[in-house]
Amino acid sequence: MKPSTDRMLTRIKSIYLYIRKKGSVSTRELVEEFGITERTVQRDLNVLEYNNLVVSHERGVWTTTNKKIKVS
Repeated sequence: MKPSTDRMLTRIKSIYLYIRKKGSVSTRELVEEFGITERTVQRDLNVLEYNNLVVSHERGVWTTTNKKIKVS
């Protein structure tokens, strides 16, 4: 796997775990916590949403779904 792909997957996993720990977070909070651009956060959230791991019931506020996953 390319180093950039590995870095992206690690970041997405970290974002998912952060949302799961906090319960509910805003896009802005993720930008500040991870020190990445809003566009990068949005791309990562799109990946998580596509895989049914996060959902936004309110614009810009994200929570995890009840989908069972194994985090390694």
